[in-house]
Amino acid sequence: MKNIAVLVSGGGTNLQALIDAEKSGIIKGGKITCVIASNPEAYALKRAENNGISTRVIPRKEYSDVADYTKAVTDALIEVKADLVVYAGFMTILDEQIVKAFPYKMMNVHPALIPSFCGKGFYGLHVHEAALAKGVKLSGATVHFVTEVCDGGPIILQKAVPVENGDTPEILQRRIMEQAEWKILPEAVSLFCQDKIEVIDGKAVIKD
Repeated sequence: MKNIAVLVSGGGTNLQALIDAEKSGIIKGGKITCVIASNPEAYALKRAENNGISTRVIPRKEYSDVADYTKAVTDALIEVKADLVVYAGFMTILDEQIVKAFPYKMMNVHPALIPSFCGKGFYGLHVHEAALAKGVKLSGATVHFVTEVCDGGPIILQKAVPVENGDTPEILQRRIMEQAEWKILPEAVSLFCQDKIEVIDGKAVIKD
């Protein structure tokens, strides 16, 4: 059984999707054992506590630079024996220390079809604002491994979601969460925990 640690900063809707998926048996071979928050006010902490999951708060503002903060988070993840680290609305940039400590053992869900609308500055509603400004007819979500390149790691799963007339960034954000993010993130976690993902030549391959 693999230990899953989840990094959060806010409301924790993706964390809730993972908790629900674990309870319903969608996630096989893994268990959420720890939730680490960069923000002591994150509602995600309450979600974890309500489900008996251990929590830690490592406030970003208490660290002078990214290197020190990354070391604190990395040390905590090693201490809790994390086999998989999931970024679930974790709004803090970490440096390459954590990538070296957990190579292809960290995943993130991004609310667009990478390589569209991704990279530095594309987070939260900014992603959906850019998609609507471009007039795309399809958007969606991508689960990828975290590397030192922002949103640049091997793609594990993607799911497309239609963009509809009259969409606002908020409406599109909600549709993508409900129809894509909350489905493919637990699925990707389950695949990892069953050792069904292999990275070959920089690409994530799903094994039968």
